[in-house]
Amino acid sequence: MLQSTNIMDNDIYGEALLDYQNGIYDQDIITYLSLDEEDILPLPYLFRDYKDMPALEKHALKLCKGKVLDIGCGAGSHSLILQKKEQPVTAIDFSKGAIETCKLRGVKNAIHTNLYDFKAHKFDTLLLLMNGIGIAGTLNQLDPFFTHLKSLLQPNGQILLDSSDIIYMYENDEDGGYWIPDGIDYYGEVNFYMSYKEKKSSTFPWLYLDYNTLQRAANYNNLNCELVFEGEHYNFLARLTLSKY
Repeated sequence: MLQSTNIMDNDIYGEALLDYQNGIYDQDIITYLSLDEEDILPLPYLFRDYKDMPALEKHALKLCKGKVLDIGCGAGSHSLILQKKEQPVTAIDFSKGAIETCKLRGVKNAIHTNLYDFKAHKFDTLLLLMNGIGIAGTLNQLDPFFTHLKSLLQPNGQILLDSSDIIYMYENDEDGGYWIPDGIDYYGEVNFYMSYKEKKSSTFPWLYLDYNTLQRAANYNNLNCELVFEGEHYNFLARLTLSKY
């Protein structure tokens, strides 16, 4: 799920996944956003079958072609579905516990690595789900993020990623717009941490993008950007391909 070098210092995410895989389930992961938002990430959701996946994820899996790289694979639910379709898939995650979980669940090719350290052969599909663009961290890191993704992509390959426009989380102002506090470069940049069984992760940057901003950033990096699915709650799935010019 997470790929930054300082996120998994104690890998509570991986610990939670392994607990659930091993039949220990008495708590969920609690996530915290800098927007004063606290939420529960239910562990069973991370182990969901195809029938329990949202329509956006089902659509993304149908669009996968050729050799697939599942980036931020978590417990491996998407990789397992692709495997069942006999589609070659490599699953990577920065969480060691997540990769151990993937292997226990039967993911054949699961690798513990930071995304930016992964420089294997090229793929036909790069799959980044569950707000996959968030791995970039901040808006000004999109250029190196896309540069690395392009280095992993076949000439006729595709990047499938999702995100959400979180403008709705901000208060409306008197002019009908939204009130964005001073000091925020882009409203989709948040700080994030999680806790599990009284353990707390480091705080790390996480990025949510509106589609127009994603499209501009992609085009700047010589990537075509296509909106292929819109979810029910400000979320969307985009398909990026290498520009021919």
